[in-house]
Amino acid sequence: MKSSDRDKDYYGVLGVDEAASKVDIDRQYRREAAKHHPDLGGSEAMMKLLNEAYGVLKDPSSRRDYDRSRRQDAPSTRYVPVTQPTAPDVGVFGYCLSSLLCLLAGFFLLMLVRFQWIWFLWPLAILAVLVLGFGVLMARSAMRALNKSLPITNRLKDHTSIQEIAFWSVIFTGAYGIYLIIE
Repeated sequence: MKSSDRDKDYYGVLGVDEAASKVDIDRQYRREAAKHHPDLGGSEAMMKLLNEAYGVLKDPSSRRDYDRSRRQDAPSTRYVPVTQPTAPDVGVFGYCLSSLLCLLAGFFLLMLVRFQWIWFLWPLAILAVLVLGFGVLMARSAMRALNKSLPITNRLKDHTSIQEIAFWSVIFTGAYGIYLIIE
């Protein structure tokens, strides 16, 4: 095998995994050849590369030689990219705090529009309703985070439907209370 063949990634050219069977290689070669054939608008260089890759990978002995030469050239240590650590989860307290702030801001904006008797601030009322809705979604996230943080042996962990019913009943009761304050 030529040293230039070791530098080429024939598996990548055909788009198959290194553990692909001969049937998978044949099937993928036909697909790629149909895409890149020069008579069908493909590149002649790409077709030559496909034929070269297929010629090496279809024959078991040349494929074995190719795999062996690739393993010899591979560095002994794997490259591990340096990445930033992911942000830590905000936890139950973070969810509760953010939902509380959203609900307070939305309620404040709604009361500001209602009790100032300035009716041209109707876009602010729409914003207040949207912020309240976002606060409700954040409160639901807080409830789910709290449920996930419970130990498996806790009896409340099994009754998520009851928690959902209680949550939404509190939300609808609060919405009705805000309606009574506004009217």
